[in-house]
Amino acid sequence: MSKPVCVTGASGFIAAHIVKQLLDRGYAVRGTVRDDGASPKYAFLRDLPGAADRLELFRADLLEEGSYDRAVEPCTAVIHTASPYRVNVGDPEKELLEPAVNGTRNVLDTCARTTGVERVVLTSSVAAVTDEPDPSRVLDENDWNTRSSLRRNPYHYSKVEAERLAWEYMRKNRPRFDLVVINPFMVTGPSLGPSLNTTNAMLRDIVRGVYPAIFDLVWGFVDVRDTAAAHVAALETKRAEGRYLCSGDSLHMRDLVLLLRENGFDPYGKLPRLDLSSPAGSAAVRLLSRLQPRDTGVYLRTHVGRAIRYDTAKIRKDLGMHFMPSKESILEAVKDLRRWGHL
Repeated sequence: MSKPVCVTGASGFIAAHIVKQLLDRGYAVRGTVRDDGASPKYAFLRDLPGAADRLELFRADLLEEGSYDRAVEPCTAVIHTASPYRVNVGDPEKELLEPAVNGTRNVLDTCARTTGVERVVLTSSVAAVTDEPDPSRVLDENDWNTRSSLRRNPYHYSKVEAERLAWEYMRKNRPRFDLVVINPFMVTGPSLGPSLNTTNAMLRDIVRGVYPAIFDLVWGFVDVRDTAAAHVAALETKRAEGRYLCSGDSLHMRDLVLLLRENGFDPYGKLPRLDLSSPAGSAAVRLLSRLQPRDTGVYLRTHVGRAIRYDTAKIRKDLGMHFMPSKESILEAVKDLRRWGHL
């Protein structure tokens, strides 16, 4: 553990937990962030146990060629997590696709220019696996999302294109390092920093009454600490290869709302009570989705009534992963939302 590991996007929800777990395991970590590493906004990283001696923060930009060189140069491994995640954007090509794809290329080019990098672990997503689950099929690592575009689930498209680029880069350039990809599902759990990730923002919105009804939606959830552990295991397990679906158990929106209500997270009675999870209700939701912002509407039309099924045998076998029950992670996440003042 004499040489450091680089974690890109170190202040992100998943990345911060990766940094923490690496520090806990005795690694030296070089994290990249968007601003000066001495900024007060990154104090929560600098305050992690072991950070004073073994964490360095470097400014880097996904679209700035060579900006990762200084952080990566002495490292034996890079965990690339940095990528934008927003649902509704004005210009999906500039705000999602270009940073995801060109940022991945930029990091891989940097790794190829160095002499010490032996492995790159890339954070991809279930979005690269499917954007319209087929309830009759069980997804595994062989599945790819082939339907997304800049107009249809553009965030999904950005993740597909970034991961495809990474694998094509490996095939064409045959660099000295190898590549392992983690495909997390909906990542929840407590945050190390004050920012709000997309899945926990969804939980906040459900509690706040943003969702007018219960929809026929089924999500695969994975705790952020398990997601971080999967990245660290992918780094440390020599025989790790290819893609790894990363998820615990799935949960229907109906059961999620009931969980929150039973555990006292409905003090103002804003949790949805109207149940539109029947076939007729789903038809109504698809119709009403036309009134939503474009990307929210597309997401609803491609996911309502389509329960996601998946097989995580590979990550359990190869990386020895065990996953926290989704209900436990969700309850911790909502308590954490209160702690950070998001509720």
